[in-house]
Formats: sequence, C-alpha cells, structure tokens
Amino acid sequence: MPSTRPSQSDKADAFSALHHAAGAFVIPNPWDLGTARLLEQSGFPALATTSAGFAFSHGQPDNTVSLEALLAHLVELTNGTSVPVSADLENGFGDEPQTVARTVRLAAEAGVVGGSIEDSTGRSSDPLYERAFAVERIRAAAEAAKALPFRFTLTARAENFLVGRPDLADTIARLQAYQEAGADVLYAPGLSRQEDIAQVIREVDRPLNVLIGFTSISLGVRELEAMRVKRISVGGSLARAALGEFMRAAIELRDQGTTGYSRTAMDGKTLNEMFTSADGSGRSVR
Repeated sequence: MPSTRPSQSDKADAFSALHHAAGAFVIPNPWDLGTARLLEQSGFPALATTSAGFAFSHGQPDNTVSLEALLAHLVELTNGTSVPVSADLENGFGDEPQTVARTVRLAAEAGVVGGSIEDSTGRSSDPLYERAFAVERIRAAAEAAKALPFRFTLTARAENFLVGRPDLADTIARLQAYQEAGADVLYAPGLSRQEDIAQVIREVDRPLNVLIGFTSISLGVRELEAMRVKRISVGGSLARAALGEFMRAAIELRDQGTTGYSRTAMDGKTLNEMFTSADGSGRSVR
C-alpha cells in the first residue's frame, strides 16, 4: 500500500501554523516509535523528542547519547508517524557555531521540521555559554534553518534555571538576543512562577514554549493558555512516569510476588488496535 503520510514540507507548514493559530497547543515528548505512535493516535498535532527520555531508553543518563544515535532515532520517528516532529538537539553537539549549523542540517535530513538549541555548555564549572557567543550559535542555526527547502522552526533555549543560575533578567536578555538572531520560538525551561512566565511573555515577541511536568510548577495547560503561552511541552516527564510505574511493578513482583500492577496496565487488544491503525499498513505492529 502506498504511503499516505504528508511530505516533510507539508509537516513543516503545519508545524509553523500551530505557532500562529489561536490559543496554545501541547507538544508531548515521546522517547521511541511506540510512544510516538500512541501520542499521535491520541490526537496531539505535533511531537517533540526528549533527550532525557531517549537516553533513559538506552540505559544512559541525559546528554550522553551520540549525535549518530539521535539521528537514527529521528529517522525512525519521522518515517513512522504522520505529524510534525521537532528535535531536542541539546546544545547542538558542539561548541562552535558551525557545528551547531551542521547539526541543524543533519536533523532536517533526518526528517524533522524543527529543533531546539540550548545555551548550556554541559560543563559544570561553566554551565552557560557567554551571551554574545550563545547568540552567534543561534544565528548560525537560524541561517542553516533558513537555507533549507522547507520551513524549519528553530527554538532557542535559555538554560539559566536548569543549570542553577535562576537569573530572570539574564534569561530575558538572552531570549531577546536569540529572537533577534533569528529564532522562531523561545524557551526557558525551569520557569515555574506565573509572574516570571508573564514577564517573559511581555518582554519578547516570539511564541514562548513552557515546560510542565516537573514538581515545582503547578500551572496547567488552561492557566498557561490564558497567559498567552503558545506552546507547552513536558520534556522527559512522560518517560519518567512510565519508568516510575515500571519500577513500582518490578518491586511489587520482587518483594511481594504479586501482579497487582496488571490491573492498571493497558490491555494488549487495545494496544494492538492502536498500533495497527498507527502503522497504516493494515497489519499488526509486532
């Protein structure tokens, strides 16, 4: 049966349009093809990868998976789903602007229609790139994105709050500089206070992504939409939730010898039906 999945260009246009339509949209974060297909079947209009969830699925800590492994992951997700996929490109897999630009091009070749670049170095002694250099990196990524034959949505991330430097003024200054460097979407993961998020929205003129799913933020989708947040993601929290249930079930089996966990497990018939539909081939996905 010929594929009826939309082209990369069609997905790119649809993804860009989500950022300019009325209201907010939720972009959840699968960590493998199975979870991507389940999220697509659940009606989400776009997906974003999670470096943490993908690393955990490989038995590794976050930010340790190779670029080659990530690219293979992106190919699998984009070939196996019909919705737009944006990639967590971490810090671009290198310091230099030309390396960041190359990563954007490779991600686009792998099938995604957007991606995020962080301003974190990955070095605990010096966790953030100096602002001017961080701007050079985003500018290089934006130039690479704009040279592509389709609309690639570039997200620039200010990592202050995630690396233990919760300086709102510097976060806003960085996001403002990144939008001037060509970023399409802005993102400061770790923001949790309503007043901080509201101030960022007032100070920038690009769509803002807000991360939920961590314990220090109590705001939900409705509250964030009312604040004019455009995009809402959950990072590795779905993966952590799944792994939490897995470990609780494993500990029950080990310590009690019972399988009470099976009462809340999804049944195989439902999963087979969902994966058959997601595969689009009329056969079960084994």
